[in-house]
Amino acid sequence: MERLLPHHRAWLASIVVALIAVAVLFAMGRPPICTCGTIELWHGQVQSAGNSQHIADWYAPSHFTHGLIMAGIAWLLWQRWRLFGGAPQRWAMPIAVLVESLWEISENTPTVIDRYREATAAFGYSGDSIVNSAADIGWMVLGFLVAVRLPWWASVALGLGLELLALWAIRDNLTLNVIMLAYPVDAIRDWQASGGAL
Repeated sequence: MERLLPHHRAWLASIVVALIAVAVLFAMGRPPICTCGTIELWHGQVQSAGNSQHIADWYAPSHFTHGLIMAGIAWLLWQRWRLFGGAPQRWAMPIAVLVESLWEISENTPTVIDRYREATAAFGYSGDSIVNSAADIGWMVLGFLVAVRLPWWASVALGLGLELLALWAIRDNLTLNVIMLAYPVDAIRDWQASGGAL
């Protein structure tokens, strides 16, 4: 999978895509930092106004896992299946950054924010700060870079470990987020509401 490591032009493209995403979030009126006026390296309180506002929180592992998943998809498309003759493999990371950036933008639209409030454990969710969205893109890039250096089974084990850690700590993770956004299950929502972050 090391063939997926980006060359300098791919790194530049990744940075440009991330900066465009930040500019779009500014244009959408997202707050640059937490409205509390501070930037924290870690904010571990999920049911709080500071959740999704700082550099890292209990949802950072989900974005890291996005990177693991996107590296795996890129490997399947370009290494295993030889899609496009395998030629654009070094451009996989900017494509992953584009996908993650599009998610960060859509995640902060009123429609998706309302969906999170209605269907998931993100009670009172008001969207991300720009610092948090930019950090989430960074966590995805880190996950991608780790995945291209690890054997596939180690990436899978790491992703599962992060999912179980978040499940244990906050009763939420990437898997439950996807389930609850796509098809909310009352039993899961009730179980999540009955517990909180450690």
